[in-house]
Amino acid sequence: MTTVAEVLTEATNERAPTKPPKLNSAAFKEVPQSRAVRDSIRAAIEKFCKTLDKSKPLTRESTREMAEGVLKTLGLGESCLGFTMVMLTNEFWREQVAAIPFHRRLMLLPHCLKNAEGCPAEYDELGLDCKKCGACEVGDFRTKAEELGYKVLVSEGTPIVLKIIVSGHVDAIVGVACLNVLEKAFDKVLLAGIPCIATPLLSSNCKNTSVDNDWVFESIALHTPAPDTKTKTYMHLMRAANAMFDEPELSRLVPRPRATAPETDPLRKHETIAYDFLARGGKRSRPFITLASYDALKGAPATLAESGWELPDSVKRAAIAIETFHKASLVHDDIEDDDAYRYGTETLHRTYGVGTAINVGDYLIGLGYRCVSRDRKQLGAEIAADILDKLADAHIKLSEGQGAELLWREAKDQSLTTLDALKIYALKTSPAFEAALYTGVRLAGDATHHEKMIADFSRNVGVAFQILNDIKDWTGDEDNKLVSGQDVLAARPTLLLALALEGSTPAQREELLHLIASAKTVGADSEEIVARVRHLYFAAKVFEKADKLVDKFRAKAESLADEVQPTEFRELLYYLVDSVLEKPELPRQGVVQFVELGK
Repeated sequence: MTTVAEVLTEATNERAPTKPPKLNSAAFKEVPQSRAVRDSIRAAIEKFCKTLDKSKPLTRESTREMAEGVLKTLGLGESCLGFTMVMLTNEFWREQVAAIPFHRRLMLLPHCLKNAEGCPAEYDELGLDCKKCGACEVGDFRTKAEELGYKVLVSEGTPIVLKIIVSGHVDAIVGVACLNVLEKAFDKVLLAGIPCIATPLLSSNCKNTSVDNDWVFESIALHTPAPDTKTKTYMHLMRAANAMFDEPELSRLVPRPRATAPETDPLRKHETIAYDFLARGGKRSRPFITLASYDALKGAPATLAESGWELPDSVKRAAIAIETFHKASLVHDDIEDDDAYRYGTETLHRTYGVGTAINVGDYLIGLGYRCVSRDRKQLGAEIAADILDKLADAHIKLSEGQGAELLWREAKDQSLTTLDALKIYALKTSPAFEAALYTGVRLAGDATHHEKMIADFSRNVGVAFQILNDIKDWTGDEDNKLVSGQDVLAARPTLLLALALEGSTPAQREELLHLIASAKTVGADSEEIVARVRHLYFAAKVFEKADKLVDKFRAKAESLADEVQPTEFRELLYYLVDSVLEKPELPRQGVVQFVELGK
């Protein structure tokens, strides 16, 4: 039997990732306090950026390397690195932000600039509802931006910002934030290719902070004709994936057979529940992967232009099929786990009953197969058959992985090895990535050359993604409003549990197994169980070990992508690695985080 020590040794001995290690977050905590130094860095960046090829997207690594070079010429140290990287991205995007109409821009302002003493503003679901009282810079900036036609948001959460961008309401961000917040948003903004300019706050303590007001007003007022060169972005395809699930587009692409029936008709009611759930929430990452892989094999026209390209309806329906399978699995998983909330609202089985929810899940599976099978004339019978075969294979593997998990939960002996956990992950998570990628590639032409790579790449990305989800469970999950430690309370066979069982003393192992068994007991003190399991996890160093395994699988995925042609497809695979495997902060010992349950 392979032990965790052997798995981790293998991870250490394998080829290290080609990308540099993550930037130390300390570099994002210091803004030069001298205005003269800030001005000198900005001037040097402006001169440097005149030499850049702005058709190629920035990456965190390339931005760091260029910022380090500029600081070296100025004789300044690494403490200014985070600030310099922000200045570089600002200058990179300046012309493109300036060319976007004011009414298509979002002004993002932080809470901490408000006048804390006597501020009359209240918070709503989008952030601070500023009353424009004139008592602080927030009101001044907001007034100027709104006069020009900006949409303004006083909030520091990147998820809501990305949701607004993907929905198609705005095309650029002009913001103010502390370096800590900019660090968290850095990867997401760069990866998504969102034109943006951010002015850093002069301190990160959220008290008595200030900003270079003239820089903010200058960024708000930027306005020039469109530049000749545009940077590649996946935002157009993200929006296309999102728009397919909006009405009336969803019903146009996948017509509702019972749409003309009376509203009281039970068949129409059932259909409405299924379509509403299909259209509800989610990041649409799987249909995006299908659209983007198809686009990449067609020369990636959608990455450079907002219009002038069009995706065939048959391609869109195949992408919708990928999402229907995902949504069906969520309905069934929620029943099997008896989860109370999904996308911030009650799960289907809690709302309509278990029987109806099971049937809705089955309906969505059938709908997914039909999205492909009925386009066999447009696609060609062979392409349709290949895609359906891959979807069926993914469906079977998902069921095998979920079945193994359910049987483990009911077993008397709940021992678990790391290899057992990784095998379940490879079956539960990887097939969805594989089916989405393969479908897009096959829609574009012959997939024979890429088929093995797609399977191997998806397995490594899928397993790493699930490990990150395990870690995220211990730092809270705002996406689905879960309480920290839910995997323990649901008695799921996670990699973290396997690492703890293999890395603990016999006494700790026995206690851990007892706690997992107790978690299923009605009336058990859930908070006490979670806290004790957390302690045992730290004792076994499971979070650090899991983090190393993520690096291992990420390195394997990147090495597979290194050999892929054409360039556009290889770039998409790199993008997927970076966006899907975004690392959360590791849990800290002694800190237990709970997120408010959805209402």
